Amino acid sequence: MYSTTPIATAVLTALVNLSAAPALPAVRPGAPAQATAAQAAPALTAAQLAPFVGDWTLTMQGPNGPGTFDVSIAMENDKPKADVASEATPKQAITEFAMTDKSLSLGYSFNYEGNPVSAVIWLTPSADGPMKAQIDFAGGAYVMNGTAAKKEKK
Repeated sequence: MYSTTPIATAVLTALVNLSAAPALPAVRPGAPAQATAAQAAPALTAAQLAPFVGDWTLTMQGPNGPGTFDVSIAMENDKPKADVASEATPKQAITEFAMTDKSLSLGYSFNYEGNPVSAVIWLTPSADGPMKAQIDFAGGAYVMNGTAAKKEKK
C-alpha cells in the first residue's frame, strides 16, 4: 500500500501552479513537459486498440512519490471504453482516446477540492520490457512515469 498524501499534494500543487501560469499542452511519453501531443485523431479501430485491451495496473513514480492506478480498456460496439481508479480517486470514465505512433492516450478529468483537473494517460508498448506508462496531470503541471502490467484474468 502507499499513502495517498503524495498524490493529493501533487494535485494541489498543480492546481496552485495553474492558477498563476498559462495552460501547458499535453505531454507525449518521453517528451519534455512543453511538448505538444498530436491533434485530435480519427476514431480508434479494434485492431489499434487490441494491444491495450484488458485490465492494467500502472505502477508510477512522480516528484512527490509513488502511486498505483487501475486502468480497464475495452472495445464495445466498435467504440473504445475505459476507466481509471486509484486509492486516492474514485473510478473515472475515460472520455478521450487517440493513437500517436504506437502510443495510446487516454484523456479524462476529475474534481479535486471542487476544481476540475485534466489528466492524460499514455501507454506505450516496449519491445524490451514492460509497457511504459505516463500520466500527465493538469496540462503538464505534474507528471508521473512508470510501467503498466496486465492483470491476469480470473
